[in-house]
Amino acid sequence: MHHNDEHNTVAVAPRKQSVSWAAGIAAVLAVVALFASSSSARADAAQGKDSFAKPTIVLVHGAWAGPSSWDEVASRLQKDGYTVDVPVNPLRSLSGDSAYLASYLSSINGPIVLVGHSYGGAVITNAATGNPNVKALVYVDAFIPDQGQSLVDLTVPGSCFYLQPQDFGTVFNFVPIPGAPPDDLDVYVKPDVFPGCFANGLPPKEGAALAAEQRPLTTEALFEQSPGVPAWKTIPSWDVVGLADHVIPPAGQLAMANNAGAKITEIDDAPHLSMISNPETVTHVIEQAAKATS
Repeated sequence: MHHNDEHNTVAVAPRKQSVSWAAGIAAVLAVVALFASSSSARADAAQGKDSFAKPTIVLVHGAWAGPSSWDEVASRLQKDGYTVDVPVNPLRSLSGDSAYLASYLSSINGPIVLVGHSYGGAVITNAATGNPNVKALVYVDAFIPDQGQSLVDLTVPGSCFYLQPQDFGTVFNFVPIPGAPPDDLDVYVKPDVFPGCFANGLPPKEGAALAAEQRPLTTEALFEQSPGVPAWKTIPSWDVVGLADHVIPPAGQLAMANNAGAKITEIDDAPHLSMISNPETVTHVIEQAAKATS
């Protein structure tokens, strides 16, 4: 019997120790699992909140350009998780283009950050007025008109477009529009003028390609006064200013930006097409606006 008792004692003692260790490990694993679950839930909630807060970014191109001018910026924004729309700007008249963009914006659910380059700045200034979904305006080397101002009014000395009417033919080619009034023409920038005016600082081949692909603006859009109450009066705005812009010289851009109360970012040596030459900076400003107004 003694042998059996001793045997039972030896056999039972490790079992008790094993149960004790197992219970301890289970308790530790339970705590780790609870912590991991809590952290995961917090991460999921944060991710959901961040995703929900991200607005749709609408990029509006200017005159003598097209949606592809936004390619680099759009790609970077998409990589950062934003929904990006790059609609075609008709380039027919300021009032008509603004009405078209306003209609486009009305089809988007949720918050919007609206970005305009060059002439596109005048378009977003009118299209966003009265749309509560537009939370921020971002101007990139853009016209920022007040009510009653035209692009011609806002073109200042130092611009490659600052011309007397008799000199327009040295910079522009004009094409009649079938069915339009005789004084409403399609306006193209001469191919030999385009690179130095629009694309200074970009590789010559790129400037030549952009000149060949340009979409024209009408004379009506050039001279039409901005018709409505500017959206920047009620919507926070940001402005990117290329300090080597030959179309809208920095002095003119800064004057418009200050008038609109915009938060200004200057880019050294950037041409009129800073979203092509400096897409990382332009993207950063757009995302700043998105986060500040979310």
